[in-house]
Amino acid sequence: MPWEELYETARTIVADDKGILAADESTGTIKKRFDAIGVESTEETRRAYRNLLFTTAGMEDYIGGVILYDETIRQRSDDGTPFAGLLASKGVVPGIKVDTGAKALALFPGETVTEGLDGLRERLQEYHELGARFAKWRAVITIGDGIPTDACIDANAHALARYAALCQEAGLVPIVEPEVLMDADNSIETCDDVTGRTLRALYAALYAVDVHLRGTLLKPNMVIAGKGSPVQASTEQVAAMTVHNLKRHVPALVPGIVFLSGGQSEVQATENLNAINRLGGPWPLSYSYGRALQASALSAWGGDPANVEAAQAAFLHRARMNSLAVAGQWEPALEEQLTLTSG
Repeated sequence: MPWEELYETARTIVADDKGILAADESTGTIKKRFDAIGVESTEETRRAYRNLLFTTAGMEDYIGGVILYDETIRQRSDDGTPFAGLLASKGVVPGIKVDTGAKALALFPGETVTEGLDGLRERLQEYHELGARFAKWRAVITIGDGIPTDACIDANAHALARYAALCQEAGLVPIVEPEVLMDADNSIETCDDVTGRTLRALYAALYAVDVHLRGTLLKPNMVIAGKGSPVQASTEQVAAMTVHNLKRHVPALVPGIVFLSGGQSEVQATENLNAINRLGGPWPLSYSYGRALQASALSAWGGDPANVEAAQAAFLHRARMNSLAVAGQWEPALEEQLTLTSG
């Protein structure tokens, strides 16, 4: 098993203050995003939009990896280059989403377990041949009345661990994503408790199946109050509680932590990431953002080829802002730069 290759891939993705572009929206999810800007979701419009992102000049200065979807890893750029090859030629590591979604957990109302283990070994081999060098699996942990239960947390931790072991067997770095949703009205203290329970179960499960942690990346939620909570914590409190939680539960030999944005606005996700990095930890603390990297670009594009340059500028700006946040060097005034340079 080429462990050193896995370690090096994981380190490369988060080297030099870089993060991950999550461009792995399912067909259903990207249709919702396209509907919001009045663009019909077809295989070609989806390809054209991903082409816009991946051909952005300079994106490789801030993006170390891109998570692709099954359709996307089989698509090509305007000049016929497979997307995985295009990214690799820029020094960006191609990755792939491999789970098949969260499904209802039998006998546990309101809770889910992520599926996709059946046939995964064969799919991972194919994705490796298509150019992927890392993968992603998302577990969904919901906060509510009496939930999450230990049964739900354990079921998802077990699935994440089996997925991670299969990834490493196939020569892919597994990103393990146990997302505690921020959609409820819970306090930040409740999120802190549930995140801790989830991470404890996750690392116990990974140890149990002998996953090499140096060849993994963790994609967690930040510790944050639910969207419906009447009390929203300050950026400083989010950063302090997030870093404290991770230091308690995540082994220091994990080569990188790449936060999900979890529905935060673009600037909020950057601001919180910046505050987290000003506290720091034993690991690179980076990002694996979808909407928080793409929302402005998607709006600027609007499906019109004439808007590609403006959309790429918006995407590059967000990537740069988040890279600065990884370095703890983001400032609100920097958000004005895009307007000033494009105005």
